[in-house]
Amino acid sequence: MKVKNDMTADFLRQAYSGESMAHMRYLIWADIAEQEGMPNIARLFRGIAYAEWAHADNHFRVLGEQKGVYTVAAGGVFGVGKTVDNLQGAIDGELHEVQQMYPVYLEAARFQNEKEAERSFRFALEAEKIHAELFKQAQDSARQGKDMELDNLHICSVCGYTGTGEAPDVCPICGAKKEKFKNF
Repeated sequence: MKVKNDMTADFLRQAYSGESMAHMRYLIWADIAEQEGMPNIARLFRGIAYAEWAHADNHFRVLGEQKGVYTVAAGGVFGVGKTVDNLQGAIDGELHEVQQMYPVYLEAARFQNEKEAERSFRFALEAEKIHAELFKQAQDSARQGKDMELDNLHICSVCGYTGTGEAPDVCPICGAKKEKFKNF
């Protein structure tokens, strides 16, 4: 794969950086939730961390032949607090991606006819919408001092789609088969 346009390549690098930070941040926050006696919220953080890895992996692979050292500016939520506060950070980060970042990146990729980047950005955008909602549900429970109720959590390794209950036969975002889902 070769990205033809500098703007799209910059957006891919920024998205890669942001997703990489989210991946690590969620793993750290999972440990805190575990320590606070909220294993399901910890599992949610770990599952969505895997989804963020899938997004970063997609962005990185689309860059493919683009080699070099780049300074990358990406927004990131910083800080460690109680689980309810960490969930607010997660919600804020996901909503930023859904409402601002990915819509702009997606439109730029479309405008520049960068099909692979468009696909990568679309996969992430659709999955982030689900992540924001799941984090809101977790925060509602954490505000009451309780762990969330969480059935099986499954993540599509291709696009980061995140669902609960039984994994679908086909991913609703990317069309991957059930075998591509990882359970948490």
